[in-house]
Amino acid sequence: MSNADDRHAQRRDTDGLERYDTAPGDEYLGDIEVGSGLRGYVIGLGLATLLTIASFWLLGTNLIWAPGIPVALVVLAIAQMGVHLVFFLHITTGPDNTNNALALAFGVLIVVLVIGGSIWIMANLDHNLMPMNANMNVNR
Repeated sequence: MSNADDRHAQRRDTDGLERYDTAPGDEYLGDIEVGSGLRGYVIGLGLATLLTIASFWLLGTNLIWAPGIPVALVVLAIAQMGVHLVFFLHITTGPDNTNNALALAFGVLIVVLVIGGSIWIMANLDHNLMPMNANMNVNR
């Protein structure tokens, strides 16, 4: 078996042609021409552009109830992050991407801890600090 056969699950269709099952963004560029690898990037760029246009379009319409707009924007942002992870960073569920997924999960954990800790510290300081008008009277 060749390298491409090991990397991708190969099957034969009823017409006898060989097809490869690959995850989006998991293109193998060993002996295949460059155009087939570029296709994944172009699809990712198109999806990311559509999601960006959709988020700006959503703000200008009355399609969604006004208090639901932030939730819709968060959903579109998460979808765009997924597109970037799959098509540009090539994070897939394949066995050879386990280290990439673990590194991504660790990075997300660190970012959540830093942002969550900062918000917790700022909220604690806001609650425990003296109000500004009381601080003005102390200095006199």
